[in-house]
Amino acid sequence: TKRHSQKPKTQSTTSASELTKLRDEYVAATKEYKNSLEKLLSSYENDVKRIEEKATVSRKLYEEGLIAKKQVDDYEKELSDAKEKVAETQRQMSAADSQIANVLVETQADAELARKLKLARGALIRTTSFIRFNGTSGWSLGDAWKVQTFFSDTFKKPLPIAVFGQGAIHDRWRLDHHNAMDISLHPDSAEGQALLSFLQKNGIPFSAFREAIPGTATGPHIHIGRPSHRY
Repeated sequence: TKRHSQKPKTQSTTSASELTKLRDEYVAATKEYKNSLEKLLSSYENDVKRIEEKATVSRKLYEEGLIAKKQVDDYEKELSDAKEKVAETQRQMSAADSQIANVLVETQADAELARKLKLARGALIRTTSFIRFNGTSGWSLGDAWKVQTFFSDTFKKPLPIAVFGQGAIHDRWRLDHHNAMDISLHPDSAEGQALLSFLQKNGIPFSAFREAIPGTATGPHIHIGRPSHRY
């Protein structure tokens, strides 16, 4: 009897320690990812300064009739491309924290489900922190337009997609997010509720998360598609 009473405690402790270990791995990998982006950003910003100087000189030379307009255009194009690289890297950096929080929240929910529930196909599961619907039909990102159209027709604005398909964070953490998208909506908001109702009515699988990562405002979101699993 003693052995039986101790077993669940051991399993629970193991699950908790595995989750902690996983979170630590994620945080370490994320810091590495953000550091690499910062180095990349610094390099791209230096490129912009260097090309800006050349572009300025080329404009003066053109005004003096010493070079052709095409050379000026070439520098302007190079400068535009360099600035876009800076902007894209900045976007990736600002999105990183949100993506990280989303994945951590989802991982925590998966651990809770693994301990408590076995989902039947089409089942809707509700807990205090999340809702999961397994769906009754096939889903692929090729169907995303249906969700986007519903949302834009209903609320007269674009669906706030945080991550569409596989993001850099997912690659780094070896999570399969190829056939899913994350929506920056709180599931208890009016827009979130309308979206969940549409997804369920159309048999589209989703997971909706209410909790934020402690100390941040990020975390609550709606994940459309099957849960992301490690590969």
